[in-house]
Amino acid sequence: MIIVGLMSGTSADGMDAALCEISGEPPQLQARIIHALTEPYTREQRQRILDGCDPQASHVDALCQLHFMLGDLCAEAVLKVISEAGMQPGDVDLVGAHGHTFWHDVLPDGRVGATLQLTESAVIAERTGITTVNNLRARDVAAGGQGAPLTGYADWLLLRHPSHWRAVQNIGGMGNVTFLPPLADTRHLPIAFDTGPGNALIDIAAHVLSGGALTYDKDGQMTTGGKVDEDWLEGMLTHPYYARPLPKTTGRELFGTALAQELVVEGQKRGLRSPDIMATLTMLTAGSIADAYQRFAPAPIQEVILGGGGARNPALVTALETLLSPAAVITHEDIGLNSDFKEALVFALLAYETWHGRPGQHPSLTGASHPVILGQITPGQNYAALLQRTWG
Repeated sequence: MIIVGLMSGTSADGMDAALCEISGEPPQLQARIIHALTEPYTREQRQRILDGCDPQASHVDALCQLHFMLGDLCAEAVLKVISEAGMQPGDVDLVGAHGHTFWHDVLPDGRVGATLQLTESAVIAERTGITTVNNLRARDVAAGGQGAPLTGYADWLLLRHPSHWRAVQNIGGMGNVTFLPPLADTRHLPIAFDTGPGNALIDIAAHVLSGGALTYDKDGQMTTGGKVDEDWLEGMLTHPYYARPLPKTTGRELFGTALAQELVVEGQKRGLRSPDIMATLTMLTAGSIADAYQRFAPAPIQEVILGGGGARNPALVTALETLLSPAAVITHEDIGLNSDFKEALVFALLAYETWHGRPGQHPSLTGASHPVILGQITPGQNYAALLQRTWG
């Protein structure tokens, strides 16, 4: 099947679209990206999305408008990626749309009570004519799961090594990891969870410290000449989230704008320069990832595959190489995948599994009580023909 996967990450920098070809069925799935692109959000769109994620700034009318705005942006990205690939909308079978996470409601005991991803699938199906699968996290939450990280299931299907344990570490707005047993291991199941902040605190601090001129720390340049405040870092790593037992997930409701602004103020009160603050927050992300491996890895990890925007931050990657040694730290590109569009590929794959009536998660990854089929299907103009072709 030809499927477009869509992802808007917690960093709110743009909409990723990946035109993918997927075939087979577990455990023999094949997936490849034919063409992919990122449609950056305008400064105004990004701010509207970030305000919508902030309980102090969001309003129901704004969320309603964002729901449809994101549907339009998704549809535009779908049509553009298809056109750039030299194809027509009629050549595409499905759209798998993650939407944007506006709230992930983690209760005091660690359970997830609700989750909200917005993008109106009716708009996508209407604008493109393509049957659309969206709202992919809610069913897992309804079954008692965390609703995340859903990338772990794709990692389980596609990225196991024949003989050694791998960690697949994504560093987007939040950090999440999947611990994968080797193919030769028939005893262990995969484990996935959010390690804590990824780029979110770094990005917000960069915005604040640059007086609004920057939206992120490009190539870790703002850490140049900075010195990590070890005492401050040690205190930040005592945050209760890190010790919370599995399964667990988190988001901007915990590691977002409010906390980042507080940390910038605290760093300044400590007499730290901007590079020192940025170096310490960068080491917080690296340290929280290393701490998660020490606490929860079920076996020695021999290889760590980095993905997400954080994989392009040399200061962060260098810190991880030191903290995770002797594990080898590589990127998705080293194994033939594009780091920038992996998550979009994941949601294409999950839409594929949903269409074929198969679960798109594993209870060992999300904590759900049983495997469930994910998402909701909005018929497009191709719906009847697609049913006839794939289901007879």
